[in-house]
This record gives sequence, C-alpha cells and structure tokens, in this order.
Amino acid sequence: MSMLNDILSFFLKRRIERIEQFLRNPIDTQHRIFHDLIENARYTEWGLKYDYSSIDTIKDFQERVPISTYEELYPYIERVLKGEQNVLWASEIKWFSKSSGTTNSRSKFIPVSEESLEDCHYRGGKDMMTLYLNNRPEAKLYDGKGLSIGGTLHPNPFNATTQAGDISAVITKNLPAWADFIRTPPSEIALLDNWEEKMEQMIQICTQENVTSILGVPTWTVVLLENILERTGKKNILEVWPNFEVFVHGAVAFQPYRDLFRTKLFPSDQVTYLETYNASEGFFAIQDELSRVGEMLLMLDYGVFYEFIPMEEWDKEHPKTLTLEEVELDKNYALVISTNAGLWRYKIGDTVKFTSIDPYRIKVSGRTKHFINAFGEEVVIENADMAITEACAAASATIADYTAGPVYMGDGSKGCHEWIIECSKKPENEALFIETLDNSLRKVNSDYDAKRYKDMALLLPKVHFVENGTFYQWMSKRGKLGGQNKVPRLSNSREYLDDILLMVRELA
Repeated sequence: MSMLNDILSFFLKRRIERIEQFLRNPIDTQHRIFHDLIENARYTEWGLKYDYSSIDTIKDFQERVPISTYEELYPYIERVLKGEQNVLWASEIKWFSKSSGTTNSRSKFIPVSEESLEDCHYRGGKDMMTLYLNNRPEAKLYDGKGLSIGGTLHPNPFNATTQAGDISAVITKNLPAWADFIRTPPSEIALLDNWEEKMEQMIQICTQENVTSILGVPTWTVVLLENILERTGKKNILEVWPNFEVFVHGAVAFQPYRDLFRTKLFPSDQVTYLETYNASEGFFAIQDELSRVGEMLLMLDYGVFYEFIPMEEWDKEHPKTLTLEEVELDKNYALVISTNAGLWRYKIGDTVKFTSIDPYRIKVSGRTKHFINAFGEEVVIENADMAITEACAAASATIADYTAGPVYMGDGSKGCHEWIIECSKKPENEALFIETLDNSLRKVNSDYDAKRYKDMALLLPKVHFVENGTFYQWMSKRGKLGGQNKVPRLSNSREYLDDILLMVRELA
C-alpha cells in the first residue's frame, strides 16, 4: 500500500496551505465565518425571529440573540427532530448526534447538517492527519489501516425517516468509499449495537490487520487493547501491530492514561499521541505540535463562530462574552459556539484556557457542570487530572478510571472528597497515594487549600481502590458502553458515588 500512502499523504499535506491562511488571518477568518452563518440562516424561523437580515456586526448579534443552553434551545430542536425543516438551519437535517448525557440526565440530540458533517467533522478528521504528517513527514500511516471504535445508530425516536446516534456513528455511516477502505473494522461491525458482540468481532478482525493508527476515547481504547492482549497472549500491542504509529485521542483528558499507554500498551518511542477536541456539536481543535502536550490549535474555518464567557460572568443572567481578539492567556472561559448546523450562541458546557494567542491554542480545562464545589473549593477536572497523575507517579500506580464527589458535613462532622479509583496497577503505598493526591490539589487550587488548612472545613480525601473492570460493569449497568460515553469524573452530588459503591457491595 506504499503508493496509496504516498498519494493520500500528498493530498492531505496540501491542506497545510489553508491552515496557514487562517493562522495568518485568524480574526478575519472568524468574521467571515460569522457573516456566512448569518447569511445562510437569515430566512430560517430562528433567523426571522431575530431579524438576521439586519444584523451587520458581531455586536448586533450579541445584543440581539440570547445565549442558550441545550434545554433553552430544545423546543426548536424538538421540532427539527419531529421532521420540521428550516427552523434553526436552512439545509435539510437528516442526522442527529446523540450525546452521552453525562451533564444532563436525558440524552441530547444535536442536529447534524450536511455542512457540519463535511466542513466541520470531516475536515477535522482530514486535518488531524494533515497535522500529524506535518510533524512526521516520514510516516507510513496508510501502509496500514486506522482503527476506530464507533458508536451506534438508531431511527430517530421522534421521526423514523431520520437517524440518531453517537457522532462517531454518524461519521462512519457517511464516510466516502476511499476513507472506509483505509479503516478497520468494517462499518457494519463498527456500528453494531451490542457492545460485547462488537468487541468480540473487532478483536477477531483487527488482530489480523496491519493497524497503524487508532482514533478513540482512551477509556474504551484501553478496554479493547487489554482484551486483545488477554486473547493473544502478547505482552504489549506492538507485538500485535508492529507498525503502529499514532493514537489520536479525545473526549477525556489523556494525562491520567499516558503512563498506561507508554509503559504497558505501547512501550516504544515509535508511537505518537495526538490530541483532538471534537464533540457532538463540532470539531474544534487539534494538537498541531507534538511537543505541546495538552495544547491544541483552535480550528477557525470549520463553520463555527466562537465566543468566550469569562468565568466571573458565568452565573450572570446576561453574561459578557468575548470574541477571539479579546481573550487573554491562562484564563478560564466557558465556550459558546454558533455553528453551521443551527446551534446559536450555544453553551457547550466546556471550559478552555488559551495557552497561546499567536496562533490561538487552547487546552480544555474542564466542564461547567463537572466540578466539586460543595464547600466553595471549586475543584475542576484539570485539577483532578493533575493530582491523579502526581499521585500515580509518587506511588508507582497506573490509573484506569476514576470519579469523585463530596462527603457532606453532618452533625458535628466535617466534609471531605470521596474518590473511587480503578488502577490497572495499584499503588504500592495507598497512604502515599492519598497524601500526594491531597497535596497536589492543595498546590493547584488555593480554594481547596484554604478549606483543607488544619482540617478546618475539609478532611483528607477518602479513597476507594476498586477492582479492575468496576467502571466497565457500572457503565454496562447504565447502558453506557462504548461510543462517546464517558465516566463522569467529578460531580457536585453523590449520585454516581453512591450508585457505584452500592454495586461494589452487591458484587462483594
């Protein structure tokens, strides 16, 4: 397949010129995207309601169009789900990306237009390979196949003429023939509904292929790869796929998994790790330099217009939003997007920080709803991931998954944080692990440190080290295996903690 590798690499590398264009003109690019969105939606119901025809500036847009959560936009989305067209976006909506619902008890159905599929999701998929090849010009990626763990598709429950499912499944279903040819497993396997059956068939098929790359969520990739090692009896995955080059990851922070991948699964410097930021709502950022771990280039020409809410404005009824030219380095912003699928000033639920403004690079710092703030400590996922990583290093442990929440103050008792942690390699010294976890949180979060001072409000964290497979069993029980489903890292309630601990007691 070396000729195919050369041909595909040649065409992908031509995209670099376009990327360099928006790098040179980031503000102009975003202004062009903004005006394109307004123009395309001016005669939709939403566009008529807010008189898009008379919107000339971004300031007009911000003053006239409200910031919306999913719940606030849902009455319009529901009508599209039921078959109405030209409600939020002008072109026909045939697909809906069904989110995992980790920040909401019910599933979210995100409209996917032809434009968002082609100009956002597919362009992002091509660009992540373009940027990888730009860093690794000698790569032989297409001498083999790319493995991806897809989700599932079902008829839209409101209108059976359209379909809904994980964004990975929507993308897989609509792949062009050339892209389907260079991936594994076949789409009919990737889209299987039953996770266990899918896993079994993927192991049978993919272990016989020359896999050179994987695209997936770290959590489910680990499950697949550990099953492959158990089935084949190999020591590491490079004994199965000796030409493996790159793992493209997203959806959850990779840092807690990095040691597991580097020491157990792919113990070699030949393997590269590339981070992406893509979601049901769109494809937003890609790691453009391999040396910048955790930092991603904000992709500005995907039909997405970006705004940013400073966190001090988050709880206000009418928060101030900033455009790209107004952001500052190292400040937490809640991300607001307007897209070529009809999401208007939509609060996606993620927080980001800018690590560079020339070019504009970001890192995902957390979720607006995934945090612990039961005592005013405001611990976000970024804090937790950093603390877990330091604790693993100190106690020679390797993380598989975790979740955490509060233990509330009772009659005369103080509160604390309670953690459930699954390790593929348990800590040699559990007390050291817990102490390091606590000290790291105190170091990176001054509010947590203040609450922990002399055990004034918070006691030392309470940690449960659970058996391998615990989170898999819990996610299976919830019907959340595979696809874009993620273990909720942090919660301001005990909903997840109590449910997992109950299951562990029942299985004991």
